[in-house]
Amino acid sequence: MHQLSEPSILYFGTPVVLITTSNLDGTFNIAPISSIFWLGWRAIIGISNLSKTTENIRRTGQCVLNLPSIHQAAAVNRLALTTGTFPVPTGKAQKGYTYQAEKFDLADLTPIQSETVNSPRVAECPVQMEAVMENLHGIAEDDEQQRGRLVTIELRILRVYLDESIIMDGNPNRVDPDKWRPLIMSFQQFYGLGEQVHTSKLSSIAEHLYLSPDVERAKKFTKAIRLTIVRTRL
Repeated sequence: MHQLSEPSILYFGTPVVLITTSNLDGTFNIAPISSIFWLGWRAIIGISNLSKTTENIRRTGQCVLNLPSIHQAAAVNRLALTTGTFPVPTGKAQKGYTYQAEKFDLADLTPIQSETVNSPRVAECPVQMEAVMENLHGIAEDDEQQRGRLVTIELRILRVYLDESIIMDGNPNRVDPDKWRPLIMSFQQFYGLGEQVHTSKLSSIAEHLYLSPDVERAKKFTKAIRLTIVRTRL
């Protein structure tokens, strides 16, 4: 029997993502979020409009989405309740957040250079996606109390890097779901995926039928960057 309920939050379970961005002074910010979904090579994230990550994405138009596995849970936890914004926004201060400038050192994670954006990738994360912003929309703009607090950001993926440990045997362009164990956030707690519970009819559809035009667009963008580098060196 179902019972009427009013949960304060509706985090039924989504992947944890470490978003890396570039600060105005040339340093880097890294922040965990868990409001994200993908369609093709587009990602939609939900995030505070007052965060350092949002500020950096607005200014630079780019970021890196790094997906930790269950093995990086402790590192993600070290980033919890920290912010790169100083002074700490009132809402975050009430929740116990503190200002941290050197988040990579705090989390004991390693920044590595990206190829198409200025923000770094996180070496320890099995999945890394360089991305650029395409759109930004406010959430709950109809409500005076919530207006201006939250936004969704549409990101277009430029490059995807996969650790070989999660790649399907014989196919470098597919993730093996039996090997990939993403870190999941469900009602403020960390979880991982278990074994497959049932075969999905959707798995009968070849993955290449979902191929997005953004993939070819990303390839052309990368070629243009490489040509620019070569010409600069000449």
